[in-house]
Amino acid sequence: MALDKNGIAKRIAKEVEDGYYVNLGIGIPTLVANYVREDIEVEFQSENGVLGMGPFPFEGDEDADIINAGKQTITTLPGASFFDSATSFSMIRGKHVDLTILGAMEVAENGDIANWKIPGRMVKGMGGAMDLVASAENIIVAMMHTNKRGESKLLKRCSLPLTGVGCVKRVVTNLAVLEITNDGFKLLERAPGVSVEDIKTATEGKLIIEGEVPEMG
Repeated sequence: MALDKNGIAKRIAKEVEDGYYVNLGIGIPTLVANYVREDIEVEFQSENGVLGMGPFPFEGDEDADIINAGKQTITTLPGASFFDSATSFSMIRGKHVDLTILGAMEVAENGDIANWKIPGRMVKGMGGAMDLVASAENIIVAMMHTNKRGESKLLKRCSLPLTGVGCVKRVVTNLAVLEITNDGFKLLERAPGVSVEDIKTATEGKLIIEGEVPEMG
């Protein structure tokens, strides 16, 4: 059974380690804060100027002035701080973020990512995506494996305008966990009930399969 968006976030939360500073992109990545282990200390950063984000608020507890980069209301943890965009991007460009989790529309087998623009559609701008992919050394992408037409989003080459080149390290989709290698997408884990053949069919880029592929824990 393929994962839903929360399932993807739960799996990515396992990649978050004690003491990490983590930037969460718009979309599925914002859900990761809900699933991080309670026995570790993690600082979530949002490029609109927040350090110390917590889980999403319960209904009725929202504060419209406390939002993430996607303009969603958030909670903050004790000791959280607020600052301007210049300070926020100094953190990002200065490589002070240990893990960046982004959404994507396409990822190529060499680690290229397209996540900011579909030609012909109105967009407000690239936002912080280009700074994040240019500066981060540990990028995990959270995304659906295929689009609404059933076409693969894990490609030989991205067809959409690129956000970054050769920067993605790992991809977690509703079907699988894949590592970007010099030879293509290496299949590490599959979603419960999803076969290796299902993942092959849904992946346009080169897929590397070595031995028995375990289900996600």
